[in-house]
Formats: sequence, C-alpha cells, structure tokens
Amino acid sequence: MRRNYRAARRGRSRAEFEAKLGTVFEEADECVDCFEAFRDMRIKTDAALIQEARELASIFAKSVSTARKNSRRSKDFPDSSSGT
Repeated sequence: MRRNYRAARRGRSRAEFEAKLGTVFEEADECVDCFEAFRDMRIKTDAALIQEARELASIFAKSVSTARKNSRRSKDFPDSSSGT
C-alpha cells in the first residue's frame, strides 16, 4: 500500500494520480477484508488493528473522491496561467 501511495504522488498526470490512488484504496480495503476474515475464522485478531485498517481505507476512499472532484472542477475553469 505504501509503495502504491508513493507511486500515486509521483504520477505523471492527474489521471495517473487518480488511478494509482484508487489502487491504494483497493489495497487498504482488501486489508480490512483479510483482517475481518481472520477475526471471523477465529484466527488471532486485534480489534485495534482492524479499526486502524478501516480508518485508513476510509481516508483513502475520501482522497480518491476529493481528487476526482477536483479534476472535474478544474475542467470547469480555464487555465488562468495561459494568459487567455
């Protein structure tokens, strides 16, 4: 997850950033699913770890949403730096 977040920050375009950030969210969500599966199978579990994984997944989900919203908003306003 950390490696993909770093890759997202280094995206060459806005679309690449959003796609890679989406991958980060998917991996965080998959971690939540694995931790919950361990809990449900009565394999060693830690409630605090599950909660932290949920919080991270929530943060990344919101980050993806915000990035997409900002991209849509930037399309609505022309680039003022071009001098036109």
